[in-house]
Amino acid sequence: MDLKQELTEHYRWLRQHGINDSHSGNASVREEDEIWITPTGACADTLAADELVRCSVNGEPAAGASLDTPLHQSVYRANEETRAVLHGHGPYTLALTMDGTDFVPADFEGQFYFGRVGVLDIAYQDMMEEAPHRVGRALSNTRIIVVRGHGAYACGPTINLAYKWLCSLELSAKTAFLARQAGTVPPHR
Repeated sequence: MDLKQELTEHYRWLRQHGINDSHSGNASVREEDEIWITPTGACADTLAADELVRCSVNGEPAAGASLDTPLHQSVYRANEETRAVLHGHGPYTLALTMDGTDFVPADFEGQFYFGRVGVLDIAYQDMMEEAPHRVGRALSNTRIIVVRGHGAYACGPTINLAYKWLCSLELSAKTAFLARQAGTVPPHR
């Protein structure tokens, strides 16, 4: 399967598994010095591979590219091994990090994959200006980061691995949320 088709498929799965709504999140994949990224306002249910927007890793975002394109470019420049960046709005992840506290998974897989997931606190009015630099810097040495009130960004050497990190984080957050409801783990573990 070609990378563009693989990217649209994984972006659609984020929607189907409740990590994004029909028009939220974004995704990109790198091919040498270029990236393919979802267009701004993309619908995950209907996006076709030929609708992805091509941008340079180092240049200005192309017309129609996701508003998060500068952030994706920053991640690729900060980590040469990154070949895919996915952004999701998982509701459990968002709920458990809304206070700006780093997330510590209660489950084995979450501990094994992440240990602790950092949460960046960026004022909403400063998001477009600050997020590219801060997320790019954070993802230079970790696979996933959360921006408080906005969602998670995952990167990886493959699309499937970045997808795994987003899905694993959301399941760990859901597990922690349910365990807190059941009273089996403390609130800020």
